[in-house]
Amino acid sequence: MDLKSEIIFPNKLIPGDVIAITAPSSGVPSHLHARLDMAIRNIERRGYRVLEGNCLRSQHKNKSADKTARAAELMTFLTNPEIKAIMPPWGGDLGMELLELMDFEQLRECEPKWFVGFSDLTTFQFPLTTLTGWATLHGPNLMDLGAETLDATTQAIWCILESDRGIAVQQHASVAFQIEENQWGTNTCAGFNLTQQTEWKALNIASYDACFQGRLLGGCLDIISRLAGTQFGNLPLFHANHCDEGIILYFENVEMGPCELTRALLSLRLQGWFTDLQGVLIGRSAGPNTSDASKHTYIDALRAVLGDLTVPVLYDVDIGHIPPQISLVNGAMAKVEFRAGCGSVIQQL
Repeated sequence: MDLKSEIIFPNKLIPGDVIAITAPSSGVPSHLHARLDMAIRNIERRGYRVLEGNCLRSQHKNKSADKTARAAELMTFLTNPEIKAIMPPWGGDLGMELLELMDFEQLRECEPKWFVGFSDLTTFQFPLTTLTGWATLHGPNLMDLGAETLDATTQAIWCILESDRGIAVQQHASVAFQIEENQWGTNTCAGFNLTQQTEWKALNIASYDACFQGRLLGGCLDIISRLAGTQFGNLPLFHANHCDEGIILYFENVEMGPCELTRALLSLRLQGWFTDLQGVLIGRSAGPNTSDASKHTYIDALRAVLGDLTVPVLYDVDIGHIPPQISLVNGAMAKVEFRAGCGSVIQQL
């Protein structure tokens, strides 16, 4: 299957639109249904109609349902013209089971709709953008939106979803981030506990200032490193189709330790993923690390594979599993500005 070179943006969401909720990876167990209900109510308060799928409120063997049921429901929602956005509750572990059951050729002929979230949802966002040309939104999951009050960084997701096409949306680095686990089972309407000062960092540039622009593409590295080399993860071909604009690659690590992270990044490098980029954005890592200076650390992993790149590489950016995170649109033209630990991303919708 050829990759689609044209990027098509879904229409902005307006009150009355239908937002579908299905869990193509992990479902929501019963003790977290109250949080799910809160997130749904928050969406309804914004004026949207919610359509719940059957693959949502159960969890068995790390998934909401068997792969056939999950794939069928996801395809039904993706091809239904009445649905304007799909917002899964969160990611999970086994979304890859669905890829061979999905018809991306059919989706290329459909009107695009927003597919929103992060983590294992990268499994679907990456090929939706590269194979069908749909712009997809990597940002807060539905369950993150169940808080009584959202922080400014998380709230900005609605600036993307509800803005007119053709305008530029700017997002800034957060002020602080959360390091503890979410306690949604006991504190249903809690927002993030932002206690640690945010600092974006430069891996390989001597100057504290950087500015670069290109077309955004990326997601969860744990997933991307498995998709690479398949028809569902062909960044070099996507890059070739957009060589005039250039690519800003972004990713974040959720589970890989330093040595596994190094292997994953080296695999991408050997496949040409880091050739002729405009820049790289790396989210705060949620994976295990070591404080033993005699062992290979997280920073060692980044430097070993990306340290000699001639384009800016920024890390500890607001992306991924250490919240909050900015909302990045796969396929959007973006300009990244960085200065002395702070940064911003301007995306053209």
